[in-house]
Amino acid sequence: MTHILQLDASARPGLAGTDVHGSHSRYLSQRFVSQWLARREHDTLCYRDIGQQPPSFISHDWIAASFTPDDKREPWMLDTLAESEQLVAELIAADVLVIAAPLYNFGMPAALKAWIDQIVRPGRTIEMDDSNPLDPYVPKLADRPRHAVILAARGGVGFGPGAEMAAMNHMEPALITALGFIGITRVHQIAIEGQEVGGAVLAGSIAQANQQIDSLVADLQQELQPGQALQSA
Repeated sequence: MTHILQLDASARPGLAGTDVHGSHSRYLSQRFVSQWLARREHDTLCYRDIGQQPPSFISHDWIAASFTPDDKREPWMLDTLAESEQLVAELIAADVLVIAAPLYNFGMPAALKAWIDQIVRPGRTIEMDDSNPLDPYVPKLADRPRHAVILAARGGVGFGPGAEMAAMNHMEPALITALGFIGITRVHQIAIEGQEVGGAVLAGSIAQANQQIDSLVADLQQELQPGQALQSA
C-alpha cells in the first residue's frame, strides 16, 4: 500500500467553487487525494491542516534540544521536541507528500515555513558527516523513493517556472530546496493562477490544473504499484 501525507496550508478553510472565499489550493489537494483513493481505496492517508492548526515556531529551547544528542537530552528537551517528533514521524511514513499552499507575498505561508522548520532535524531527517567538511550533510529520507506533490494557488499570473514573474516566486523553489536537503527529490508541481484576475484566465487555469492532477495521479499510481513502496524500504 502507498501512504499519503496531505498538508493544507491555506488560511482559508473552505474549498474554491464550493464555499465563499474558498481556497484553490485546498481544492487541488482534495481533488488529488480523492482521485487517488477512488482508484486505490486500500492506500492510506494522514491529513494535517496546518493552515488552521499551524505548527509551533521553533524557539531557543527547541534549537538547544534539537542539537543535543539523544542520550543527553533532559526531560524538558523531550517535551520541547514532542511536536516535531510527531511531524517527522508522519513525514517519514509517507510515500507521497502532498503540500497544498497559496503564494502569499511571494513566499510560502508562515504555517508551512513553521512545518519545514519542525521537520528539518539533525539526526532525524538530516545527518552530519564530519569526515566530509565540504559537503557534510547526509539526507536521511533518501533511504527509499518518496514523491512530493506541490499544489499551489496564485493570485497573479506568470509565476511558474520559466515564466516572466518566476523570479518573484519564492515558495516552490524554497520548498524544493528544503525537501531535497532531507532527501525528497522527486517533486511534481501543479498550480492555479489568476485568482485575482478571474474570468476566463482563472477558469482556464483551473481546467488545466484538473487535467494535470488526473494525469499525475495515474502516472504515480502506475509507478507506485501495490507493495512497491514497502519493497523499496
